[in-house]
Amino acid sequence: MPMKGAAIVQNCYVVRDLEEGCARFHRLYGIGPFVGGPTMKLTDHVYRGRRAPAIELRAAFAQAGDMNIELVELVSSAPNAFRDMFPGRTEGFHHVAMFCDDFVAACDHFVGMGCALASEACLLPGIRVGFIDARAAIGHMIELYPESEIIRGVFRQIRDAAGVWDGKNLIIPMS
Repeated sequence: MPMKGAAIVQNCYVVRDLEEGCARFHRLYGIGPFVGGPTMKLTDHVYRGRRAPAIELRAAFAQAGDMNIELVELVSSAPNAFRDMFPGRTEGFHHVAMFCDDFVAACDHFVGMGCALASEACLLPGIRVGFIDARAAIGHMIELYPESEIIRGVFRQIRDAAGVWDGKNLIIPMS
């Protein structure tokens, strides 16, 4: 298997409004701060095997114990892995994420198991992520990250922010 023991590092939820979603998750779970907020684009997007417009979204991340929590507010309406599950203004649990040593082999593994590669895009220059449509098998998507010190660094920043948070600003910018 091309993943490190299939260690799930993140749960992601699509929300209608990012600020309200962060406040709701904080009320429910006491987590914070949420790191992120501005609109970003997942570029060079391939949706179900065809070139597609970039995925525009706003995202914020918080730490809940060992689990990273991502909240996503969709900005673009073009077809993508997020819209597959949450058309219009619906919301809910979208995916788990995991790192993989070999991104192509991990995608091939899941495709070989009968799951489609729903969306693939550049998260950052030179760093592609993929969203595997595993809804028929487990009810949600799987996001695959290539092993990357940059992405690991973002995860550390979020964990560190939770460790020193004074409870004042619920959403803080990513450095």
